[in-house]
Amino acid sequence: MKKVSIINEIDEMLNTYCEGCFVKAQLRKDEGKTAAHRFCISECTVGTQLQFLGQELNKFGTGTK
Repeated sequence: MKKVSIINEIDEMLNTYCEGCFVKAQLRKDEGKTAAHRFCISECTVGTQLQFLGQELNKFGTGTK
């Protein structure tokens, strides 16, 4: 997988699933920003996939595309 395609996939996932997420908005309202962020990272399936893509992106380092 190429660096640009990983970035595009991350962007697409964020726009499709995370923008306007009801669960995130409700958790943020009820329990605060930190709790909502923790949920997204540890329990949400989209968050898990984003972590995987981020790890793949880190394999490229800071080099060129």
